Amino acid sequence: MKLAEALLIRADLQNKVHHLQTRLNNNATVQETETPNENPIELMQQLDQTFDTLENLIAAINRTNTQTQKNGVSITEMLAKRDCMKERISVYRTFLVNASSVTQRARGSEIKIKSTVSVAELQKQIDRDSAQLRRLEIEIQELNWLTELL
Repeated sequence: MKLAEALLIRADLQNKVHHLQTRLNNNATVQETETPNENPIELMQQLDQTFDTLENLIAAINRTNTQTQKNGVSITEMLAKRDCMKERISVYRTFLVNASSVTQRARGSEIKIKSTVSVAELQKQIDRDSAQLRRLEIEIQELNWLTELL
């Protein structure tokens, strides 16, 4: 099985956990003379089996990510870099929106608000960072589809 396939299965298992949680909660209580729509004990067994499968799959994915390298950099390191790049870009984009806001003045005597940074330069930096992030994402995806799950 390829790493990318394992990642898709992991996502499916995580969705299954969420659905089982909802079904379990929906059958947690009933009126005194009623019976639940689904047996909570059976749902808990399904949930436990799903978690066991998910745990084993995550461990295999993590082993694979740690041991698979490209140019001396593991997938784990690439993922850490990607996650930090995404967050940095998000923070800078939010800052850029605030730095770009224009305050309308009705009179010349009102306080003038100006940006504390060069909006154009910051936008160029965000664009460069975003392009670098896209290249990294492509590298990770390529490795995911070429790498066998350990």
